[in-house]
Parts: sequence; C-alpha cells; structure tokens
Amino acid sequence: MNNSAPPNAYRLLWAGFFAIFAAGVGFAVRTGVLRLWAAEYGFTMTELGEITGGGLVGFGVIILLGSLIADRIGYGKLMILALIMHLISAILQLCTDPIYRAFGDHGKDAVYWSLYIAMFLFAIGNGVCEAVVNPVVATLFPDKKTHYLNILHAGWPGGLITAGVISYFMNGGGIGEWVPLGKVHWLVQMSMFLIPVALYGLLILGQSFPKSEAGQAGVGFGTMLLQVASPLFLMLLLIQAMVGYVELGTDSWISKITGSILNNANYGMLLFIYTSGLMFILRFFGGPIEHKLSPLGLLCASGVLGAIGLTLLGHAEGAFLCVLAATVYALGKTFLWPTMLAVASERFPKGGAITIGAVGGVGMLSAGLLGGPGIGFKQDFYASEELKKTHVQTYDRYKSDEENSFLVVFKVRGLDGSKTNLLELASKVDGDKKDLAEPKITKEKQKDLEGNVAATEKEMDAALKNASLAKWWTGQGEPHKTEDKKPVEEAGLFGGRMALQFTAAVPAIMAVLYLLLILYFKATGGYKKEVVLTTAAPASEF
Repeated sequence: MNNSAPPNAYRLLWAGFFAIFAAGVGFAVRTGVLRLWAAEYGFTMTELGEITGGGLVGFGVIILLGSLIADRIGYGKLMILALIMHLISAILQLCTDPIYRAFGDHGKDAVYWSLYIAMFLFAIGNGVCEAVVNPVVATLFPDKKTHYLNILHAGWPGGLITAGVISYFMNGGGIGEWVPLGKVHWLVQMSMFLIPVALYGLLILGQSFPKSEAGQAGVGFGTMLLQVASPLFLMLLLIQAMVGYVELGTDSWISKITGSILNNANYGMLLFIYTSGLMFILRFFGGPIEHKLSPLGLLCASGVLGAIGLTLLGHAEGAFLCVLAATVYALGKTFLWPTMLAVASERFPKGGAITIGAVGGVGMLSAGLLGGPGIGFKQDFYASEELKKTHVQTYDRYKSDEENSFLVVFKVRGLDGSKTNLLELASKVDGDKKDLAEPKITKEKQKDLEGNVAATEKEMDAALKNASLAKWWTGQGEPHKTEDKKPVEEAGLFGGRMALQFTAAVPAIMAVLYLLLILYFKATGGYKKEVVLTTAAPASEF
C-alpha cells in the first residue's frame, strides 16, 4: 500500500480498472461474433479485419488527442464524454439489422459502415478512458508505476475472460454435452460491455482527479510536447507500434484461428479464456517480477516468449500442443503494454499525460491500421492462394465478388464468408443425418441429433433469405458441397497458420530492440527513473 496516496486513490484505480475492463469485454465479444457477421452479411476476413481495426483506430486517435488536452480540460469531464460515446455506440449497434434490411441489395455495404462507425464510437469512449486512467494511476503511485499500471491493465484480460465466457455460452457452448445451450443474438452479447461502463461511471461520480506529475510541477505545454521528439522516446513509439500489432492485432483473430486448428470454434474461445486468465493473474505480480528483471529485461523476455509462442501456435497439431503454444504466447504478451507505459512515464515524466498517451495511442493505431487488417489480409491471401493452387474450381465458386487491399498495394480476393458458412452448415447437417442413420443409435442421442439438425437447418433457411446467395447455393454451392468441404476447410486453416507464423517475426524484432536499449542504458550509467520536482498534489475539478 502507498501511504502517500490520496484518500480516493484506490477508488480511482478501480474506476480505471473497470473502464479498461469494459474495453476488454467489447473487444473480446467482437472477436467471438466475427464469424456470425461473416455468415449474416457475407464479409471476407479482410473486411472483418477492417471493421475490428476501426474499433482500434478510434481508440488510438482519441488517446492521442485526449492526452493533449487532458490536463487542461480535466479528467472528470473526459470520463463523462467516454460514458456518452459508449452509450451511442450501443444504440447504433442495435440498428444493424434494420439497416441491413432497409438497404436491400446494398445492405452489406450499409452494415459494413454502420458497424465500422459503431466500433469507432466505442473506441472513442475507450480512448478517452485510457487517456485519463494511465496518467492518473502513474501520478497516484509514482514509486510503483509498473506494479500499479499492470494492476490497472489487468482489467483488460479481466474483460477478455468475461467476454470469452459470454461468447462461449451465448454461441451455443456448454459444459460438456450435459449442459447444451442455445445461441443468443450477437447484439445481446455486444451490449454486455455496458455493465462495466455503469460500474466505472458510479465509481467516478463526485470524485476529484489529480493532475499529472508534470502538471503539478507547472511544466509548460511546450516542454511536455518536446518530450515526444526525443530519439529515445521515438524508439519507444516504434516498439509500441509493434506491441499493438502483435498483442491486439493477434487477439482480434486468435480465437478464430485456434478454433480452426482445434476444429471447434467454441474450443478456440475456451483457449482464449484460458490465456486471458493467465494474463489477468500475472499482471497483479508485474511489480515483483519487474523488480527482479528490470522493466527492459521484463520486456525483452516477453518479446522472446511472444515470438516462440506464435511460431509454435502456427505449427501446433492437436489440443495439447495448441494449449502449450498458447500458454507461451500468453506469457509473452502479458506485461508488454502496461510495462511500456511505465517505462515512458518513468523516463519522460515531464511529458505528463502527453507521453504516456502517445505510447498508448500509437499502440492502438498500429493494432487498428496494421494488426487487425494485416492479419486478416494474410489469412485471406494464404487461404485463397492455397485453394487456387490445389482446387481452382472450388476457389472460383467461393471467392468473394470484390477484391480487398491492404496498405493499398497488396491485393487479394478472399473467400466469401456467407458462402463458406453455408458450406459449413450443410456439412454439419449431413454429418448429423449420417449419425442418425446408424442402427445402434440410442434414443437420447437420436433426440440430440434431431435437435441439432433442426437448429442448423433453421440457420440455413435464415441465410438463404438473401436471394443472390440462395441462387448461388442452388446453382453452384449445393451440387459441389461434398467435394468442396475439405479443400475450403484446409485452405482456411492454412491461412490462419501462416498468418501466425509471419506475425511471430514482430515480437522477435521487439526483443532485439529491447536488448539494444538495455545495452544503451548499460553504457550510459544504467536505467534510471527520472523525477519531476513537484509541489503539493492539487486535484482537478470534476
């Protein structure tokens, strides 16, 4: 406990925890419904990556902008703005299905933009929160920044765990086969983030927020801004861009890819819950671990583990190796984000909210502009290339009507999510009907299979209400479903594996850069925490 902390320090810490918790819930539920969006609206992996990227881009932009004005406007007012943005985002999401129906043949494009905007507004709320809570916690606990920033950001995996459980049970999962559960519409799932939003709203009500260390010391805005121009700080921003790519970019897709590896989407979500649980627990011990290794030593070790984990995951076969690889990856990514924030605050305290906000903002922008879309593009690219190489006629049947691009110059025509979903549903119905025809089937098993067939056929009927999709299925999909099933599944799995293997290069580069920083500080007298001389700690008005 920090005896010098203000009386409401821990209340503000937990308010920040639940604000980041809300962001984690929204982010992870979104990863669980990506395949539902693909099925309902026909999105490719690249398009889904762009939508998820929109949620992270807004996050990053607002962290940057909010950090510039936080000390002047006041942290309390910004948190109220975050509450409003979260609410508007939820309202817009509720309008998704009416928008899709209203725009007819252009429904897919309309939904693309409505979801993109909703995710962007959600991200604005998240970004405003992050622009506030990081400098607040760094100021409240100046002697233990790494420890308390890791506790603060334990809210992120806490939200991921909660959302993972929501996605698992609301998407038809259960505990074994004896607690089968039905599916809950994705709109209900996506609205769950409003619960932690209400919690942080109650916790900040009527509270006074401290100014940043630089603000308390009377450091001018120009001096704060100049900290960003330091070569050392620019290198930290470069590394943080990689952190955003490898952590949040990968997390946008990890449950989907591991679900393909394990041949069960719900198993992929369970694995995501498990790795998030590891992160949640370990972040409460970030301070003691950092004390043993130093902040840069902890970051370098994290980069090495992240690279090993993603490489292993890209080659994993079977449940045991998949869990092992995911464990190593989780250990690698756990401390990256909050410890980078701590390093920026410790080395550049004169930057106040600006420097710590710049680190968070760049990480989010990288995840949104590069990580989510880039990993989605890699899946599309390698899946389509594999299918073209092995079964060109199958590729011609399942390719998207439109070409997608990444960074303008890289282009691919991926597989249409609506078409692959119909193939998956039809294959499931055929498999269940085959099992029903077994002569020694029990009555209980027969009842379960008949229920599965009825539910899956209902999903197919809903999908086939789209006239153009129904025409394609009748003319091309259904006649070739038996021969197309295995090639399409194998191509999707290949795309996911290759995306992870190439992404593993990013934490490997990070580890090298952290090592260079360690050598730099060793040559210049060692890593030291800079201190800004402050006066008494005044509180800003709510």
